[in-house]
Amino acid sequence: MVRVKWIEFSIHTAQEAVEPISNILHEAGASGVVIEDSNDVDKKWDGAEDEIFDLSKEDYPEEGVIVKSYFPDNDLLTKTIKDIKTSIAHLRLHHIDLGNNNVTLKEIQEEDWAHAWKQYYKPVRITDSLTISPTWENYTPETTQEQVIELDPGMAFGTGTHPSTVLSLQALEQEMVGQEQVIDVGTGSGVLAIGAAKLNAASVLALDLDQKAVDVARQNVLENNTENKITVRQNNLLDQESHQADIIVANILAEIIIRVTPSAYQSLKPGGLFITSGIISNKKDEVKEALIYENFVIKDTMEMEDWVAFVAQK
Repeated sequence: MVRVKWIEFSIHTAQEAVEPISNILHEAGASGVVIEDSNDVDKKWDGAEDEIFDLSKEDYPEEGVIVKSYFPDNDLLTKTIKDIKTSIAHLRLHHIDLGNNNVTLKEIQEEDWAHAWKQYYKPVRITDSLTISPTWENYTPETTQEQVIELDPGMAFGTGTHPSTVLSLQALEQEMVGQEQVIDVGTGSGVLAIGAAKLNAASVLALDLDQKAVDVARQNVLENNTENKITVRQNNLLDQESHQADIIVANILAEIIIRVTPSAYQSLKPGGLFITSGIISNKKDEVKEALIYENFVIKDTMEMEDWVAFVAQK
């Protein structure tokens, strides 16, 4: 049996940079991402802590976030790493704080990698009625009201427990009454689309520019038996979309939210809601001003750690 060698790419960065860096790593072909956030050690998780995981401070940075990803050790590796570093450096052009921006590389065996990153992912209760569980866990809902979103975080999409994703799901649960038509812009793993479907949406259109994200989202939709409600399609934000929705949810970078806001207004029914997340706190005012400029009314502002979500109404 051939033992596959992998290179662990590890970058010590800031909270604000986690999602764009994860996206860069995914686009570069990463076969997994682990996020070690210093805030997680002291974070108060809702639900029974023993159902999640025991965290040791020794495994986490004193400040900031360490993002780890894994690449096969082959002839393309040197160029891949160089391209990743260049793309990360370019994030500064968008005024994204990179923190320490310290990169380290380490060789690791495939079986060690599989064990290393799976140990971080356990079922986590995200909202009153939604729990996210890795596909390899045999999780049983505690009540008949609890809905389980099963995700395979083997790609660079995370497990759905990032604060921006949590805020999005909490906003969906808070606002949905059932039978809404929903659009998920920048669907990634499909977690928000699946959450909307499990919250009794009539239909969900999940859009992403990246074909790999589309493929992963479609697989997760099938895993959750929500294919009868969710259509996953490759598309650049809301470009050329004539779909009229009750709710549009976008968990993407603040700069992209600002750009898509006019299209979101046009794609919503009167009284429809635009749920925006992925907004680091120092970008909060910029996004709020863009929403108000397009005649949205800010219905609710939700915050978790350094992240902000808006519920805006047309």
